[in-house]
Amino acid sequence: MKFEDYRISDEIKKSLHKLDFRKPTDIQYKAIPPILKGEDVLAIAQTGTGKTAAFAIPVLDKLQYIKFKRHNAGIKCVVMVPTRELAVQITEVFKEIGRYTNVETFCVFGGVEQGPQIAKLEAGIDILVATPGRLFDLTSQGYIDLSTVEVLVLDEADHMLDLGFIHDIKQLITKLPRQRQTLFFSATINEKIKDLAYSLVNKPVRIQISPKDPVAKNVDHSVMYVSMDDKRFFLERVVKENPDKKILAFVRTKVRAERVVAAMERVEIEAVSMHGGKDQKDRNVAMDRFRRGDVKLLIATDVSARGIDISGVEYVVNYDLPEQPENYVHRVGRTGRGNEKGIAVSFCAPEEKPILQEIQTYLTKEIKVLEVDKEDYEATIDFSAAATYDWKTLMKEAEQQEEQDKAMKSKKAKQKAKKKKK
Repeated sequence: MKFEDYRISDEIKKSLHKLDFRKPTDIQYKAIPPILKGEDVLAIAQTGTGKTAAFAIPVLDKLQYIKFKRHNAGIKCVVMVPTRELAVQITEVFKEIGRYTNVETFCVFGGVEQGPQIAKLEAGIDILVATPGRLFDLTSQGYIDLSTVEVLVLDEADHMLDLGFIHDIKQLITKLPRQRQTLFFSATINEKIKDLAYSLVNKPVRIQISPKDPVAKNVDHSVMYVSMDDKRFFLERVVKENPDKKILAFVRTKVRAERVVAAMERVEIEAVSMHGGKDQKDRNVAMDRFRRGDVKLLIATDVSARGIDISGVEYVVNYDLPEQPENYVHRVGRTGRGNEKGIAVSFCAPEEKPILQEIQTYLTKEIKVLEVDKEDYEATIDFSAAATYDWKTLMKEAEQQEEQDKAMKSKKAKQKAKKKKK
């Protein structure tokens, strides 16, 4: 079945054609019909399966029809997401698919001044994409009225629970109309997720897209055994051997992210960082520069692993292995999107081997090992610009010391000569 065969508006079909969306993915094929019918949906689907479009297409079609028929004001759909970056990304998807419709989409999130967001809300919107914290704040202050909402979407619900948003979500639900359509999307399912899901949905259509291998088949992923202190040399090598590729490297902490950026700068590789410790303006600048290709290397923590779709990422490096096995899938899923091919390599230090074992257990298979012989390993370090940098520094220091020694000898010789004259 093709998108042109669906009973959706010509305006949406036109935008899908322009975006080169021809045939639906599995999650889109299974989710779009029941959503169009107005049924609640509980969907479990991994990252990279196309789930944003799975709810954006039918929601836009429904709201365009509602707006045409009723012309009544108020927010008609709320999409709750865990992170600022995901809010921006989903908003862009709604805007791209709905570009020829009269449906207005806007996003709100924390970390920035709320004034401009309030002004846009007061001007009137149809779809609101929001993080729970900022949504709760603006609703509590009276700037958002949820009484007109007809569709609620919770995307990456498991991650929202991990981030501790459960209280905000439950408070917000009490302000929504009971008669509404609820679409619940999550990458994983457990008792907490089930409890939350079934407290929100009504006789849902349950959809589960769970491939045997959670890593997409068009991603070539492998592991390389590298000591913790030598990882910077191997990242340098990956970057220099792939000068035209966008490379996304994941680290465990924000402090580590900044250290890796600094290490790359020392070998004349420009990199930007993305983590929760940066303010929203800096995060936006970093993402924009990486998206445009102005900078080819982005160092990120797991805040960027869930749901962020950066086009053209050809290489993912797990500089540090993720402590949560499922994050391995989210990380490597940043490459090989759609029909594109991608490469992912993990650097595993000896102390990280237990983490690697947990990841392989989660995947139910071993990850291919990239063998690096002793000669090649040593060459990677020896030919690093860092090694050259250190060598030049030592040479310069030696020259300076030699000059100081000469000056000291000359001074002593002059002092001796003066004494002899006396």
